Amino acid sequence: MNKRKKGRKFNRETDQRKALIKSLVTALIMKERITTTQAKAKELSVFAEKMITKAKKGDLATKRLLQQKLSYKTVKKLMEVVAPMYKERKGGYTRILKIANRRGDAARMAIIELVK
Repeated sequence: MNKRKKGRKFNRETDQRKALIKSLVTALIMKERITTTQAKAKELSVFAEKMITKAKKGDLATKRLLQQKLSYKTVKKLMEVVAPMYKERKGGYTRILKIANRRGDAARMAIIELVK
């Protein structure tokens, strides 16, 4: 019996897909609101929420773990600004808002943002 595969492929190889997700997570944390396709936004939401949940712990081991995946500036903002905002919140740190289709190829677009 075939089981469903977890995650989306985006027609990319593994290393390209990881780089895409890493850059989207970095952009979301640094800007707190980005515009992308709906599929990328849904996949990004999963990774961003995991990073924020880890950052809420706030210890050195967590910081080092996050620095393996994200840049120093991103981890610093995540630990000092973003994580304290969600200290009392148990989940649901991101919001996806659907917007009009992209003009060039009619791709479904969305805005993903951190909930205040």
